[in-house]
Amino acid sequence: MLSSQSSLDRLFKIKDRGSDVKTEITAGITTFMTIAYLLAVIPNQLGIPEIGMDKSSVFTATALSALIATALVGIIGNFPFGLAPSMGLNAFFAFSIVIGMGKSWQFALTAVLIAGIILVILTLLKVREALFDVIPSNLKMAMIVGIGLFITFIGLKNAGIVASGGAILEIGNLKDPAVFIALIGIIFTGFLMHKNVKGALLIGIVAATLLGIPFGVTKLPTSPISLPPSLAPTAFKFVGMDQVLTADMAIAVFTFLFVAIFDTIGTLVGLASKANLLDENEKLPGINKAYISDSIGSIVAACLGTSFIGTTVESASGISEGGKTGLTAISTSVLFLIALFLSPLFLVIPSAATSPVLVIVGLLMVSAVKEIDFNDFTEGLPAFLTIVIMPLSYSIAEGIVIGMIAYVGLKVLTGKFKEISPVMYILSIIFILRIIFM
Repeated sequence: MLSSQSSLDRLFKIKDRGSDVKTEITAGITTFMTIAYLLAVIPNQLGIPEIGMDKSSVFTATALSALIATALVGIIGNFPFGLAPSMGLNAFFAFSIVIGMGKSWQFALTAVLIAGIILVILTLLKVREALFDVIPSNLKMAMIVGIGLFITFIGLKNAGIVASGGAILEIGNLKDPAVFIALIGIIFTGFLMHKNVKGALLIGIVAATLLGIPFGVTKLPTSPISLPPSLAPTAFKFVGMDQVLTADMAIAVFTFLFVAIFDTIGTLVGLASKANLLDENEKLPGINKAYISDSIGSIVAACLGTSFIGTTVESASGISEGGKTGLTAISTSVLFLIALFLSPLFLVIPSAATSPVLVIVGLLMVSAVKEIDFNDFTEGLPAFLTIVIMPLSYSIAEGIVIGMIAYVGLKVLTGKFKEISPVMYILSIIFILRIIFM
């Protein structure tokens, strides 16, 4: 036992990062518990009649692609991140390409494949790494805060504590048992965090799930075991060159690339900062290994039959439990494997049980607001816009776009040209052209 622990320590540099095997495994379980809902949500979205994909096949594809991508980021990158199909990109896949553009789901999968291949090339050329490094410090901190608010909003919305209505949002039905359980979960998990209880977030999820049983919020399965559904209905279902060489395909691929690149930048800044993995220059050593993992994962996802892979913001839950190494990711990937055979048991976890964790993690990430210089309007206003746009637009990428344009614009108008890197100028022009023409 001691020998295996020392081997794991050497492989993942666990002690060097101030962690231990038990903490890393607990963190991996927590990360999985907070992203397990994707195993239900992604198949449900892609399985609606308007999309036409086989729901069971999409479940298997989602679990397998998440397993592979998460294992890659743990093994080759030694990062504590969970990778899975992105909710934002899945919505674009389903509601923009298939329903909005009137294309087939096979067309959308082909777009994912092409974008994944291009991402691999951009990663090998270190283009994505360069983009990460040129973002100013205050904007990076703003991304962390914005993602914290974004995570909180996801948690509150999933729990039904807030809902669409009023001018934009309104308070949810507080008499709903699910809302009640979520609120109790937030308070209870907050209490555990205050007491510095190890595994507080995981304990909170389990407690809320159990509390949901008598209220009918947690639906117990008839059997906890089932064989993984076949991939045959969705695997390797691509369109021909006559549809690949079209303007519509170019638009679909570009959008996938744009959102994937800048969503990932924002997410990695937030997660790496939370895990204390950024160096003194606020760069993430080995970031290309994280990028190559999601790029390969997206190619696998397209081949198996599911949406674009991204680093999940919910990974912050495992990091908050102390996860700092690839062992956290490996633990998460093992649970994706188990989920293939125990899907009814894992899918029993209601949103009301995972939402409290997202709210707590959001609180922890918002604390980075203290590092932002709001006294300088050329720094503070772009940071503020980045922060508020992310949750209000339900998009990390759009928050980054508005923040960068505002940053460059204010610096130019105030004559602070030397504070803007050439890459920031280029990105701002690209973003403005995207707004005008797309």
